[in-house]
Amino acid sequence: MTEGGLPGSALLPLAYRECRQIAATHGRTYFLATRLLSAERRPAVHALYAFARMVDDVVDRTGRPAATPDHDPAAELDLIERDLRAALGSSVGAASPAAPSPQHGTDRAASPRPRVLVLAAVSHTIHRYGIAAQHFWTFLDSMRMDAPGAPAFRDRYATMAQLRDYMRGSAAAIGLQLLPVLGTVVPLTEAEPAAAALGEAFQLTNFLRDVAEDLDRDRVYLPADALAAFGVDDDLLFECRRTGRTDPRVRRALAHLIAVNRDLYRRAEPGIDLLEPRVRPAIRTAATLYADILRHIEHSDYAVFGHRAVVPRRHRLRVAATEFTTAALRSRLPR
Repeated sequence: MTEGGLPGSALLPLAYRECRQIAATHGRTYFLATRLLSAERRPAVHALYAFARMVDDVVDRTGRPAATPDHDPAAELDLIERDLRAALGSSVGAASPAAPSPQHGTDRAASPRPRVLVLAAVSHTIHRYGIAAQHFWTFLDSMRMDAPGAPAFRDRYATMAQLRDYMRGSAAAIGLQLLPVLGTVVPLTEAEPAAAALGEAFQLTNFLRDVAEDLDRDRVYLPADALAAFGVDDDLLFECRRTGRTDPRVRRALAHLIAVNRDLYRRAEPGIDLLEPRVRPAIRTAATLYADILRHIEHSDYAVFGHRAVVPRRHRLRVAATEFTTAALRSRLPR
């Protein structure tokens, strides 16, 4: 099978390079953490990130709040699922993907499009590591909740229970996809609850950091009941976005949700020791750096409407170096 004139054996290296570039460009903290993984594992992690990013881009196009004749997010998600199912069902799925649908195929005179490359890499990764395909269908189901025009579309969440139902696919499923790649020292099922919790912790951190950007797309991912307990509603959030200032009521609500978020990190932390020793520094680095976003929100006095909380690069490198050094020293201790 060929794609864009390239045989499957030539497509895969190009596909994994494309995924690495996507991870390096869009997931700075994530990409830095993968540098602590063995060279063998990195391409698979990049492929999983690139697939999630590709799907997220379908439903998260700024300025495209609803389905239009030239952009139907729900239909695009259906095509992605169809193509991935075809790739996984193909007898050559471990070498190359099934042919892409015509709507996003490739010109044989040109290089394969990024979507074709990402599907090639992720289907190969799924086959290679025996990742349960259900985690990808669960992920896509949650992404349909983000897709204007889809029956499941939702731009508000009344309760934390509703939000966690969304995060089961948007975040927990990502942790479960990664688990077979990372490897565990216990049966996979024993490590799954912590992996799911860490995925949810990362996702909730994103929601707290990106509340202003989400408002620009008329979306609120923070649960309405938790906000209402502090006197916060949509009108107040939009006023904060307009002025760039955080109202004291919003500040208290954010402080509460940050505490909820930190509890997720605490629940996930013991699961890191269930992973293979070589991957633990990378996951600890990712967890530490993401949790540091919460600290930066606090130190800015919750100014999430005026700027985006970012962990400085110097600090990210220092945390990664510390985790790597600590792991190296532990490996030399007598057992």
